[in-house]
Amino acid sequence: MVIPASLVGMTAGPIEHDVDERWTMAYAASLDDHNPAYFDTTAGRPLVAHPVFAVCPEWPVIVASRDASLAHGVTEAEVLTSIHATHDTTIHRLVTPGDRLTTTLELVALEQIKPGAMNTTRLVTVDADGESVTTTSQCGIYLGQHTDADLPDRGGPDPLEVGRVGDPIELEVPIAAGAAHTYTECARIWNPIHTDKAVALASGLPDIILHGTANLAHGVTAVVDHRADGRPELVRRIVGRFAAMVEMPSTITVRLWDDVPLDATGDGHRAVPFEVLNADGAPAVRNGAVVLGEPD
Repeated sequence: MVIPASLVGMTAGPIEHDVDERWTMAYAASLDDHNPAYFDTTAGRPLVAHPVFAVCPEWPVIVASRDASLAHGVTEAEVLTSIHATHDTTIHRLVTPGDRLTTTLELVALEQIKPGAMNTTRLVTVDADGESVTTTSQCGIYLGQHTDADLPDRGGPDPLEVGRVGDPIELEVPIAAGAAHTYTECARIWNPIHTDKAVALASGLPDIILHGTANLAHGVTAVVDHRADGRPELVRRIVGRFAAMVEMPSTITVRLWDDVPLDATGDGHRAVPFEVLNADGAPAVRNGAVVLGEPD
């Protein structure tokens, strides 16, 4: 069946979440990231969440959008062919414990590319005062499926293309056998291909695999530790493309390049290119970049 053009304009949410220290600490701990900014309640400053924590309140809205697509004629089998391909999050401010967040989603584009039918969704998360917290633009691909739509995204963020300067530093990160199960529960992001071997095999995977957003988060952790002096509040934007799978247990490698000034912004922002390689040296996250800058 053809993925219908009527999906464009489909919305999901709003869905609310109350964020507490237990959730934000658990998320950082699932990444083995023990930055005091996420844990130290004696530092005299409010805790913050890991920059990639934004994916946690987004997940239930994504699930709701998949359910909503069934009403447009997308079958459950076609839903299962969908993969998360690209991620682009603008961080207006870091999530903090005590936040009441509201997230909404709109499917804004649908077009045919070689691997399948690609959709673009925009996710907006605001706080209890209606102030922006994060805005995410992400692409998913219905692998092997076709669409009659030719509706590319015309309102998204400008692409972030960052050149790589100098030789990268390489950081090895061990991934435990139970890493996907731990991340699932701590992030509250459940998809059985990450925790149920039978489901993973039925989906054509060699085994359960680590979440793409976990791989992305490991890259962002490395940027914060080695390019941002341990200050997660400097992270303003995160982009990356998901590619190769990470099986468990294994070791991934995060490669970081030198900072590149973003002169066009006029606000002193800089970008750090990175990639995450799986144990075979294939890119699990490619064309990654983190924009750093002082918070507003």
